[in-house]
Amino acid sequence: MLALRLARGSHPLVLLRRLLVAAASAGVGFLLLCTLGWAVNHPSGSLLRLLWCVLPLAATLQFAVAVARADPSTRPRSGLSAVGLGPAQLTALAAASTMLSCTVGSMVALLFFLHLRGDITGLPFDGAAADLLGAGQPLPLAAALTLLAVVPVLAGAATGLALRPRVTGPAEGTGTEPPATPKPAPSGLPWGVALTAAGLAVETYASRSGSGSPLPMPGRFEGSPAGVLAGWSLTALGLALAGPGIAHLCGQLLQMLRPGAIRLLAGRILMEEAVRIGRPLGVVCAVISGGFAAAALYGPGDERPFGPLTGLGATLVVGCTVATLLMAVLEARHARTDTTAALVRVGAATRLLRTAAALRAGALLAVFGPLTWMIAALAAVPLTG
Repeated sequence: MLALRLARGSHPLVLLRRLLVAAASAGVGFLLLCTLGWAVNHPSGSLLRLLWCVLPLAATLQFAVAVARADPSTRPRSGLSAVGLGPAQLTALAAASTMLSCTVGSMVALLFFLHLRGDITGLPFDGAAADLLGAGQPLPLAAALTLLAVVPVLAGAATGLALRPRVTGPAEGTGTEPPATPKPAPSGLPWGVALTAAGLAVETYASRSGSGSPLPMPGRFEGSPAGVLAGWSLTALGLALAGPGIAHLCGQLLQMLRPGAIRLLAGRILMEEAVRIGRPLGVVCAVISGGFAAAALYGPGDERPFGPLTGLGATLVVGCTVATLLMAVLEARHARTDTTAALVRVGAATRLLRTAAALRAGALLAVFGPLTWMIAALAAVPLTG
């Protein structure tokens, strides 16, 4: 009930972000139900189709956690502990709010699925996808409810794990540290590079071996070897691990060769925010490179076009990863609010702060842009060959 009361009194932008989480949850729930509807008439190969739903599911969970992090109601404030809302209680409240948003989305997915299947009539497009959704067979209710509970349960657990209280120092994580005391470099860069190289190697081997097990996507995207998906997953994990280290390196590069005030400020802030910004930026890099590789393999005029469910899954993955990056940028901006206010008090011009922000964005784009193109080219070579 407290989560419902806070949702009613939230800022419109906070409500919009929660609605986006509900929409993403509805999309994943609809994909899971479509897989169930396909399995009713085609038992063989249904498990392999279900595996393809893991990608939009993971992107949705990442987005839900990012929205929970940026929610003002999840941040500790003075006076809340006196009424029984300490860090642990706020974490539980954030997890409950996330589960509530995802549950609403799952219910919308169920209604939309039953409508397109023809079980609910009286609205436009009744039974428009009856053949695809297995309308000739009864729908297993227990299986449908189990699949619909996957997103809310996992999203609530991921939010609770990500926002769990941690023992920190007196000044750590408060956002009041000056830009001249940067955090140490993230340690995941070597592991990320190794996983990315391993993923590209697995993808190359799987695409060249003709004996790979088929892994059909939901729709008309058939015949993809399972190793290609495994290789792309390793590549995405590697880029996510390497992203903070690469962002930290960008901050160091900005401060090379006798930097001025703008480059020094931009580099120190970028080093401070490397972990928060680098990980979602690495995931976006992996998604874009995967999209380029798929476009090179299945270009215009191909005889194996993408199906509507494949398009929905791709939209969820791209939309959720980009939205997660925007949430991370918003969280980073809020974390340095006190630092920005202190710089303004000592006479820093607003133009200097804006120039430093543009310089940080340009440095990240200059490094991650070519990296994305290189990963996409390396991933597309074995597929097109």
